[in-house]
Amino acid sequence: MIELDHVSFWYHGRESPVLDDISLSIGDGELVLLAGRTGAGKSTLLGTLNGLVPHFTGGHLDGEVSVDGVTTRSRPPREFAHLVGLVGQDPLAGFVTDTVEEELAYGMEQLGLPAQVMRRRVEETLDLLGIAELRRRPLRALSGGQQQRVAIGSVLTTHPRVLVLDEPTSALDPTAAEDVLATLARLVEDLGTTVILAEHRMERVIPFADRLLYTPGDGSVVDGPPPEVLRDMPITPPIVSLGRLAGWTPLPMTVRDARRRAPSLLAALAEPPPRPPLAPSPRLTASGVVVRYGPTVAVRGVDVELHGGTVLAMMGRNGSGKSSLLWALQGSGPRQGGTVQVAGKDPKDLPSAEARALVGLVPQTASDLLYLDTVADECRAADTESEASPGTCRALLDRLTPGIDSRAHPRDLSEGQRLALVLAVQLSATPGVLLLDEPTRGLDYTAKATLARIITALTSQGRAVVVATHDVEFVATVADHVAIMAEGEIVATGPTAEIIAGSPAFAPQTTKILGAPWLTVDDVRAALREPAR
Repeated sequence: MIELDHVSFWYHGRESPVLDDISLSIGDGELVLLAGRTGAGKSTLLGTLNGLVPHFTGGHLDGEVSVDGVTTRSRPPREFAHLVGLVGQDPLAGFVTDTVEEELAYGMEQLGLPAQVMRRRVEETLDLLGIAELRRRPLRALSGGQQQRVAIGSVLTTHPRVLVLDEPTSALDPTAAEDVLATLARLVEDLGTTVILAEHRMERVIPFADRLLYTPGDGSVVDGPPPEVLRDMPITPPIVSLGRLAGWTPLPMTVRDARRRAPSLLAALAEPPPRPPLAPSPRLTASGVVVRYGPTVAVRGVDVELHGGTVLAMMGRNGSGKSSLLWALQGSGPRQGGTVQVAGKDPKDLPSAEARALVGLVPQTASDLLYLDTVADECRAADTESEASPGTCRALLDRLTPGIDSRAHPRDLSEGQRLALVLAVQLSATPGVLLLDEPTRGLDYTAKATLARIITALTSQGRAVVVATHDVEFVATVADHVAIMAEGEIVATGPTAEIIAGSPAFAPQTTKILGAPWLTVDDVRAALREPAR
């Protein structure tokens, strides 16, 4: 179905190729996972499959890319619309209509399908993705996760032979992600659709994948069955890291396989140390916070206390009100009721610069905060506005995602690189309270580990951090406490192990394998009495 014959690609102004002499053959009806570090060329490789690279991006392409026998060099991307469906990292960037139902139908309208066929496929897709109640909602009024499901649906309605997805589950809650991946697996099994998806949260996708492509960042691609490629990969999901630690051969690819081998590892573990208690005085206190958008109530009288030196994770299904609550706490978003106090002040009543020094916010769409022409300009502006020493922002950026060209335009960066830049910009202000909305979206395991270390350093300085996320593995690593939101209310709150360990939806892989109170592979490593055999 897909052939890459000695493909190399350079962006203009880049001395080294992003893709270097790659030859691949992907058969009909395969589900292929593409993994690699942030900025290693995954999105570029996906873009070659329908001609967006180089017809839209520019740059120089050597070699041939063909899909179903048609070369991308011979035709413009629009002539591959019926053959290759592409879902990008940023759903909003791909929307062309105003409402969910219109967006689902738009692609079929361009292909000239009969009205009866379009209506049937729209209904099928609404049910398939569990978004029937959103059909008449404006696209810009949806949460990030809801937008991502609509973006996937708008491609599925055209029934493409090849489905290409870039970070399709990054903004989805665990249950929604499982539903989407099960849908993709059904397309492969029942319809013979070829699916290629790039995903940093490999633990979600590996059980479904027939093949794994790994981009190490030097332009090459490592290709093979997931167990073989993961054996030597430097970035691995928790289940593989646990298998390496325990010396299991072959490495387990599913929780079920790992649980069968868990008893010997459990016998070698000592009890983990208790989690530290909350600091006595809160950094931020919110009472009765209410947020409405017209007749819709997004946040219903929520009370929050954020304590210095701790990390609170906000979790819950898409559209539960997490982002609206963060914007209300920071002061930039709407708040129709309730009070917020930080150091005796309400951020909503302060000038933006002063509010940012008290409460920093990294939004879901990180690029909203980037407005200058180069990465260097953004970093210099951040240092100036924060009154930080020159080079502070750039040093933070290099810790998160090293190697980003200072001359690059922020809009030309990958999703993960843009997020890292915004994180560096906000962290340079060293606010006492930091709110992060989906901060791991687009970050690989190495970058997430670096972010976790930065968050730990911030809390060690007495700062309070809130992480709104669907990334249960990251929550298990950094969070001291977890609050679960549903329909605008906090329905459960408590220590991390207590809240997520017993939840089928929110439990991390290590907990599913070994049970409570084990949350991460690092917890297991620290508790080993002797090397596990």
